[in-house]
Amino acid sequence: MKNQLQQETFHQLLLAQRVGLLERMASERGGVVGRAEVAADHFGGNEDSHAQVMTQRDAEFAMNEHETAELSAVDTALARLKAGNYGICLDCDAEIPTTRLLAFPAALRCIDCQSFAEKRH
Repeated sequence: MKNQLQQETFHQLLLAQRVGLLERMASERGGVVGRAEVAADHFGGNEDSHAQVMTQRDAEFAMNEHETAELSAVDTALARLKAGNYGICLDCDAEIPTTRLLAFPAALRCIDCQSFAEKRH
């Protein structure tokens, strides 16, 4: 487990990432309305072809899924930080290098275990 200063640094990084994600999601979704409503408004009177509209809509839904997954990963990392097991690989229990956590604060696995998990899926 990381020392107290490192834990506070990662806590602040994760909180900033979470706030940024929520702000971006709210902005892209038009505030409190859902992405489906924004997409309907956005594409409702569009003169683009049906294929273009469907492609753009699918891209917006994919972005929504990605942002939702990213927010979930940040929340999981914050919970692990609170539980005292942040920075410990979920699979092998090794300490995740600080450089990896600085690059991706929501990392749940060390590089080797993450590579193996990605190959399985």
